[in-house]
Amino acid sequence: MNDSLYIAATGMHMQQKSVDTIANNLANVSTPGFKKSHVTFEDLVYREIGRAGGADAAQGAPSLWHGGGVGMFSLSKVFTPGEMRKTDAPLDVAIQGDGFLEVSLIDGSSAYSRGGSLTVDKDGFLATADGHLLKPAIHVGTDVKTLVVKPDGQVLAQAQNQSQLSEVGRIELSHFSDTTGLVALGANLYQPSARSGDAVYGKPGEDNLGTLAQGFMEASNVNLVNEMVDLMAAQRAYESSVKVIQASDEMLGMSNNLRK
Repeated sequence: MNDSLYIAATGMHMQQKSVDTIANNLANVSTPGFKKSHVTFEDLVYREIGRAGGADAAQGAPSLWHGGGVGMFSLSKVFTPGEMRKTDAPLDVAIQGDGFLEVSLIDGSSAYSRGGSLTVDKDGFLATADGHLLKPAIHVGTDVKTLVVKPDGQVLAQAQNQSQLSEVGRIELSHFSDTTGLVALGANLYQPSARSGDAVYGKPGEDNLGTLAQGFMEASNVNLVNEMVDLMAAQRAYESSVKVIQASDEMLGMSNNLRK
């Protein structure tokens, strides 16, 4: 059996995964709050193919080991901050620094977001644009006229029949020991895993947590130049694996023609 065919096939498969990841990053270059993904590879299991010969064979020459190709080690998110873009919209809230907003999903479980455009639902609670309520819940009322979010998370609201602002709640932030272990759910939502650890909560601006910026939106952290360079490198690696398969096929053809 010609192992080079299988090894080169694993290289093609992994480079296709890399191109798929880059394509998703490029497609979301304008998505607010999007965090790019990164693929990490690892070599596959080695097996013993014999022992080194020659003069040292009698003295117990070391074994020869043969690799089995390449596989995917991880597909993780890169949480480097994106550019802060001013929108002046009172319900746009971005996080400057480390931290996530906790939201409640439809099934009652929790997910975590890097912020974005908030809204007031039909019951007067602050929620994400997709309708997920913030945790802890903050009731601002359906007739809110003015809404202020302080950098430390304090939320002030003024209703139509009120003459001044009053505190209605406080937004908390959470962080994780290893953000690369977070599981992406889509819509810029994440859930913890055993690798990321449980969420640790705190007040914005304390315990190395970031602060909140009202009227700002965090842009995607995708760098077009870097992604295009990675795309070209993945394409060249894919072509190299194809060349190996072609060479192996030609060698097998020559072996089959030896008796003709």
